[in-house]
Amino acid sequence: MNANSPTLDRTAVTDSPVLDVLAARWSPRAFDSVAPVDEAALASALEAARWSPSANNSQPWRFIVARRGTENHRLVVDSLVGFNREWAGDAAALVVAVAETESADGRPLAFAAYDLGQAVAHFSVQAHHDGLHVHQMGGFDRDAVRAAFDLDERFSPTVVIAVGPVGDAAQLSDALREREVAPRVRRPLAESILAA
Repeated sequence: MNANSPTLDRTAVTDSPVLDVLAARWSPRAFDSVAPVDEAALASALEAARWSPSANNSQPWRFIVARRGTENHRLVVDSLVGFNREWAGDAAALVVAVAETESADGRPLAFAAYDLGQAVAHFSVQAHHDGLHVHQMGGFDRDAVRAAFDLDERFSPTVVIAVGPVGDAAQLSDALREREVAPRVRRPLAESILAA
C-alpha cells in the first residue's frame, strides 16, 4: 500500500488479543483539510467521554469544541506551539480537554487529571470506532487558552485533541511524513509491569 495513502494500515501488532478498535487506533498528523467533521460521530465521542468513570461521579471534565473555520478554532490553533502548529490546523475540529481541579465551592478534586484522561480515552476510542481520527497534543500555551476562553482558575486546559478524517501524508513536511509512516512501536509489556 502507498505510504501516502489515507487508508494506510496502522493496526498494531499486539502480543495478546485486544479489541480491534484499540489495535487500529493511531494518532495521525495528516488530517483532511477540507472535509468537515462528522457531527454525529463527534457527538458520540463526546457522549462516550460523558459516560466515562470518575471519582465520586464528580465528572471533572469540560471540553472546548472548535470546528475548523471558526474563530474558536483560530484561537486554539494560535495557542499551539512547536511543530503542532504545522499540521493540527488542518483537523476538522480541535477539542481542548479541560480538568476541573476544584469544585465550585473550592474543594480540591484530587483525581481530576486521572478522570479527564479516562474521558479522553473514551472519546478517542469512540471517535475511532466511528471513523474519526484523533491526535492528542500537550504542546500548547495553556495560559493563552485560559485567557481566550475566559476560564476560571479552577479549570486547567490539559490537552488539545485534533479530530477529523485522516488526510494524505504527502501534505506533511518531510520530517512529519517520516514520523507519520514509521512503524508503530511500544516497549514490551513486561517492562511496564512493576510486580506480578
